[in-house]
Amino acid sequence: MTIRVIIVDDQAMVRAGFAALLAAQPDIDVVGEAPDGRQGIDVARSTHPDVVLMDVRMPELDGLAAAREILHPPTGVTHRPKVLMLTTFDVDDYVYEALRAGASGFLLKDAPPADLIAAVRVVAAGEALLAPSVTRRLIADFAASRPAPRKDTTALRLNGLTPRETEVLELIARGLSNQEIADRLVLAEQTVKTHIGRVLAKLDLRDRAQAVVFAYESGLVTPGTS
Repeated sequence: MTIRVIIVDDQAMVRAGFAALLAAQPDIDVVGEAPDGRQGIDVARSTHPDVVLMDVRMPELDGLAAAREILHPPTGVTHRPKVLMLTTFDVDDYVYEALRAGASGFLLKDAPPADLIAAVRVVAAGEALLAPSVTRRLIADFAASRPAPRKDTTALRLNGLTPRETEVLELIARGLSNQEIADRLVLAEQTVKTHIGRVLAKLDLRDRAQAVVFAYESGLVTPGTS
């Protein structure tokens, strides 16, 4: 199946470069581009992409606001693509908020071409793009800068998990892959996937990215621990 992609970035050279790279792949089709968040929303709703590559800082409407509108459309709009944020380290706080809004992950704009291609495929497949080396640093830093978690509002949700599911959620938040979690807990990878599916369903979370945020904000995982 061909992955339909749109690119939303205010730099024409960036859009052109990403479009050329992705369009050269046999399983990826670039179906639209936009120079700002507002036009990005319009293009997303008219082209129905599978993945939106969304820059963070743009005129008219920034990437965070645009991602929120795409991921939480008004009544009558049923298409909800995956959103992959494009960022640099100096705007990481936007990325954290984007994950909370439902974005499937983020990619540094200076990442190697192969990483961009792989990222689109990973997100299109329904996985969250959360590189351990970046995720632990970003999410932990932002969780540390926010008020202490309100455990009274999250305890009930956490209590609905089994001990094994809680363990899996904690390891997700620490940036471990499914295979690494399987190795750590001496489980089959498919069993880990089943546990993750149950965690997301019980906590009413869209994907792995939101699970990471929830784990920090609930106090299950605290910044600086390993």
